[in-house]
Amino acid sequence: MFSRFIFYIFSIFLFQLNSGITQTSGWDQLSDVTIKKEFNDYLGFEVEVPEFSDSIKKLQGSTIQLDGYIIPIEGYKSHTEFIFSAYPYNMCYFCGGAGPETVMEVEAQKPIEFTSEKISIQGILHLNSKDPNRLMFILEKAELL
Repeated sequence: MFSRFIFYIFSIFLFQLNSGITQTSGWDQLSDVTIKKEFNDYLGFEVEVPEFSDSIKKLQGSTIQLDGYIIPIEGYKSHTEFIFSAYPYNMCYFCGGAGPETVMEVEAQKPIEFTSEKISIQGILHLNSKDPNRLMFILEKAELL
């Protein structure tokens, strides 16, 4: 009986390794970012620029899964583009003082209906340190799990 249990656990572990999906422990893995101020010639003033750790750089282009909350850009309906936050609306980066590493832009394959409840999504992570008009994390081809 015990050997079956060990085999079962080992099988799950191998499946996760071979699934092609990077299993993050959540937003904490994306928090290893430092912010520096840099003068932007185009804008004419200093902007905050993220410097990603090596562990975050390894996630560039990977499929990741995260739990979080939809922060709608335009009304409370289904969206293919929205902000995704580690925290609910009243505690998010824009309203509650969390850091910029706790939000990301999402570009979904199909519209995802707004809910104030926590949801799980998966998509391809892209890092942004060049465009000050966008967030530092962008999740493309996202889908609801």
